[in-house]
Amino acid sequence: MTTIDIESTTTTGAPEAFPGADEFRSTCRAFLAEHAVPAGKTSFEQDEVFLQAAVDAGLGGIVYPKEYGGAGLTTAHDKIWREEKAAYPPQDGEFIISHGMCLPMMSEHGTDAQKRQFMPDMIAGRTLWCQMFSEPGAGSDVASLQSKAERDGDEWILNGQKVWTTLAHKSEYGLVVVRTDPNQIKHAGISMFILDMKAPGVEIRPIHQIDGGNHFNEVFFTDVRVPADWLLGDLNNGWNLATSMLMYERVAIGSAGAGKVSQPYFDLLAPLATANGSITNPAVRDQLMRLYIMESTKSLVALRTRAEMKAGKTPGPGGSLGKLMGSNISWYYRSIALEIAGPSSVAWDAPGGSMLSRQLLNTFQNGIAGGTDEIQRNIIGDRVLGLPREPSVDTKVPFKDLKVGTQRAN
Repeated sequence: MTTIDIESTTTTGAPEAFPGADEFRSTCRAFLAEHAVPAGKTSFEQDEVFLQAAVDAGLGGIVYPKEYGGAGLTTAHDKIWREEKAAYPPQDGEFIISHGMCLPMMSEHGTDAQKRQFMPDMIAGRTLWCQMFSEPGAGSDVASLQSKAERDGDEWILNGQKVWTTLAHKSEYGLVVVRTDPNQIKHAGISMFILDMKAPGVEIRPIHQIDGGNHFNEVFFTDVRVPADWLLGDLNNGWNLATSMLMYERVAIGSAGAGKVSQPYFDLLAPLATANGSITNPAVRDQLMRLYIMESTKSLVALRTRAEMKAGKTPGPGGSLGKLMGSNISWYYRSIALEIAGPSSVAWDAPGGSMLSRQLLNTFQNGIAGGTDEIQRNIIGDRVLGLPREPSVDTKVPFKDLKVGTQRAN
């Protein structure tokens, strides 16, 4: 096995030696054998325990600096860690937004004080973070958001509403985009803030899902006071930060489990087809192999995306490829799962039905979360393939003069 021979320079100028690949891989395997849940979906509490144990073992926040609560290792070590984790079910699935989106945004755009205050608890799972973009009148067109913040001395006062906020009811903090200057065009005059989800004036209302869950929420802001130094990045540069965060989101969704080439839906359906005898049907075998190929291809795209991030590149529009592929796979999986599994795919009380039924219902969100399929196709066409953009008539109009959402210009 190849040994990593990497040296880095510390802040004092002295070289810092990192563990080699063999040693580090053995450390990862031993830790996972002791702490990872071997099968099934983990609970929120199990995720918290796993993340804290990872920090204690020097495996939390692999690439983030030690002064901010990370392990201070390299992207090569992160790749090994992901490869070894891929042998287990996700151990931190409830933290995909907190770690996959909010944490890299804090690392990239936060001040030193913000990083020291928030990152250690984020990495260790002591705090959970959510992101608040969508509004009733600003879904796919997030730039039409109407939630606003007005400066009041050393604070900002937030008013407005967000919707479809995942895990807001469990989160201690969130990153929120609001309008700070309505006199600018709609893609400008937006800023991103850190928000205490327990602050006075924050009201969280759960959205009850068809499968009985309540991951999503409406969030209302009524004169919520936010410290001025909780502005993330520059004032009125929130759209660029939101775009960056959406890229991280699409990479997190599109490259989930990117430690290796995997076929999770195939691995679920193939045993069902074997058990009920439909595996002998040539049409079913063709469906399963098509699913296998689609999932393998998506894994390869995800590995390429992760390799680009390893090379130090900030996620770009190419992340929409994995996101869209994941949605397409979900659509195809739903159609063949109903045929292959039979009643257990829709009947709650059939053997194995609850798990498969819930999973099938949850796949519908894959075409919406992180941007709809239509938005992903626009991004791929415009920013990946270089095709002409759709014409726009509001690019130079101040936001206050636009008829968007519930806003009606005079």
